Amino acid sequence: MTALETAPEASGYHLLDTGYGTKLEQVGPYCLVRPAPQALWRPAQPPEVWDMAVACYRRHSSGAGAWTFKQPLPPAWTVTYGGLTLQVKLTDFGHLGFFAEHGTHWQWVRERIQAARRQPIRLLNAFAYTGGMSLAAARAGASVVHLDAAAGIVAWARDNAQLCGLTHAPIRWVVEDVSKFLTREVRRGHRYDALVLDPPSFGRGSKGEVWKLERDLPALLDLCRQVLSDEPLFVLLSAHTPGVTPLVLEQLLVDMLGHCGGQLTSMEMVIPHRDGTRLLPSGALARWSRD
Repeated sequence: MTALETAPEASGYHLLDTGYGTKLEQVGPYCLVRPAPQALWRPAQPPEVWDMAVACYRRHSSGAGAWTFKQPLPPAWTVTYGGLTLQVKLTDFGHLGFFAEHGTHWQWVRERIQAARRQPIRLLNAFAYTGGMSLAAARAGASVVHLDAAAGIVAWARDNAQLCGLTHAPIRWVVEDVSKFLTREVRRGHRYDALVLDPPSFGRGSKGEVWKLERDLPALLDLCRQVLSDEPLFVLLSAHTPGVTPLVLEQLLVDMLGHCGGQLTSMEMVIPHRDGTRLLPSGALARWSRD
């Protein structure tokens, strides 16, 4: 397992403080408070700094949650993060439309694509959400298949592509259950040079299929192995599921890619405080690369 890697420079997003199970974020012109269950420590900033927040998302004991507002906010706005312009919306799940901990890994993928000896690299981004990784890869020169089961999320990703000037980039937008898509790709003999997967803990496919990470991920990775090209470039696997650690993901990639050689690393994903004093743990990641 490697050292932690921190997030990239951001002109539109900053983590201002964390503590007591919450995080204070600057997201474009607005300060927001959202849950951060691993932030068990005391906040570093005084209460008046936290009072700058104009919206707060709280989870209830039932598991659901809701936003409360000090002032009206627009339904959407944009931020610049990791070299991309992204649309922000406050969702019912407390999400914003991008995960700040992924930004540094967008850069890792860009570097691998740009350094590849062959072009273009064919990349599959599964559970692709609103497109940060897809857009970073396409901007670096990859031909991308962006795959997610939620039509509204894929539409959001296409809006982000337009904001980034990548409307005509080689991105194929696919709304489908990931396992079903991969099964068809295996049957058709389609192959990819690079894979990126960020599976949720739980989800439903476009036709109601139920996904549970602990049950379904090993079989999914077996399908992924079958769609890799003969000389794959990299595989990146991340998760936000409690109990799924970097070493768990690393061992899953060993099972999947142990025959390929190359380099395998794992780490906690983190978001640094703007002042550099703390890092907020934000999930697990493992990645394999040929070089």
